[in-house]
Amino acid sequence: MVEKVITLENVSLIDFLGTENQNIKQLAAAFPSSKIISRGNEIMIQGQTPEITKIHEILSSLIDHYHKFGKITHNSVNRYLSADAITDEEVIATSPDVIVYGSKGGIIKAKTPNQQKLVDAVEKNDLVFALGPAGTGKTYVSVALAVRALKNKEVKKIIISRPVVEAGESLGFLPGDMKDKVDPYLRPIYDALEDMIPVEKLKYYQDNKIIEIAPLAYMRGRTLNNAFVLLDEAQNTTPAQMKMFLTRMGPTAKLMVNGDWSQIDLPRNQRSGLMEALNILRGVKGIGFVEMSAEDVVRHRLVRDIIKAYDKLDTDKRTAREEAKEKEEAAKEPAKPAPRKRAASKTTKAAKQEE
Repeated sequence: MVEKVITLENVSLIDFLGTENQNIKQLAAAFPSSKIISRGNEIMIQGQTPEITKIHEILSSLIDHYHKFGKITHNSVNRYLSADAITDEEVIATSPDVIVYGSKGGIIKAKTPNQQKLVDAVEKNDLVFALGPAGTGKTYVSVALAVRALKNKEVKKIIISRPVVEAGESLGFLPGDMKDKVDPYLRPIYDALEDMIPVEKLKYYQDNKIIEIAPLAYMRGRTLNNAFVLLDEAQNTTPAQMKMFLTRMGPTAKLMVNGDWSQIDLPRNQRSGLMEALNILRGVKGIGFVEMSAEDVVRHRLVRDIIKAYDKLDTDKRTAREEAKEKEEAAKEPAKPAPRKRAASKTTKAAKQEE
């Protein structure tokens, strides 16, 4: 009798083994002459060499399947047992409109035409600016593109950053170290990543710096190479910060810059680095620009109406300011003197005759 132990690394045991180890029990039932035991993150196989080799091959394929699709199902085990490894899931996942396969088995793909434009722009350009209001999927699609690039080995790491600017509230009083204080700003990014990468694997990636999530200030002095780099909430960067970030780009890096011009939280007298960068870089070849609108909102239908209402208010305010400015300028112009009327005068001769 031969014994072999397989250690599961960066794997969610419930998603791999199944409820009450049903996947392993299913595998064991197919090989009654061997013994397959699951203990923690280890799978022990006992039996004759030919069968152990076959079981090891199936388990290795299932591990690869898990890392690609984020779960193992009853059908997945059946397919590998019957040596028919191409599942319906794989056919779907290799479809050109799918960005990545989520950690819970969901398909993540572009949901609107502008989201698809964003996907296409990232494929064609090494630097892409994505602009649009809240709820249009800028962050979610960008994180999905980053995860896809990492899974396809197009890059060696993902770096995601945000400027730490308080949106009218102060988090400085919160307890904890710097990470505890900064994490609330980065929560949307964690949420997106957890949708796409199993928790154990995500932790492994973070512990080994394969995925970095950090405030923008931490980017200074670095050269970002072999990486997919995302700057989110870029409307809250200063011009100096934006220039610093863009000039970190290494020769094999991809950069994405996301922003919403309607949610600038900088002090009133501070210019937005994103707005300045757009004016400066519009004509530079090799940079992609994608603009989203309220029509791309994928949250509750009311979010779209809320954005439109705020946009109308902003437009009305802008129109009112322009009209007030025109009136003010008109009031400052000096009034033109009225043309002088020539008074009728009597000739000296006529005046004498009257005398």
